[in-house]
Amino acid sequence: MSVKRKVVAIIDDNVRLLGALSRLLSGIGYHTELYASAKEFLDVAMTSEALCLIVDIQLGDSCGLKLARHLGKTGFTIPVIFMTGNSDEGLKRQAMEIGCIAFLRKPFTAEALMEILDTLPRDRPKIPGK
Repeated sequence: MSVKRKVVAIIDDNVRLLGALSRLLSGIGYHTELYASAKEFLDVAMTSEALCLIVDIQLGDSCGLKLARHLGKTGFTIPVIFMTGNSDEGLKRQAMEIGCIAFLRKPFTAEALMEILDTLPRDRPKIPGK
């Protein structure tokens, strides 16, 4: 009997936050894929095992919203959870229009994130061309 791995991809240019989220998720049974930029994720997106993405809206010289729009245009149906330290309601509105499943303002609680992850389907979303 095979056991499906629960994998979450985290995309954030803050290395400390990547590590903290990875430790948190590992502690509750998730495996993580960590990416410091949108480009890093896009370079391996076709082989990613992630059930969902946790994406910072401000990604250094890029933007998490642009990444999600690009993935949507290419046919990826992977759920996206956005996180940001910005309190701009316009960002939240844009994220929701893109179709994110959640919008977390930093700092957020482990419980808030776990509650969202508990709603995820356990099967890998559709990958274009596969």
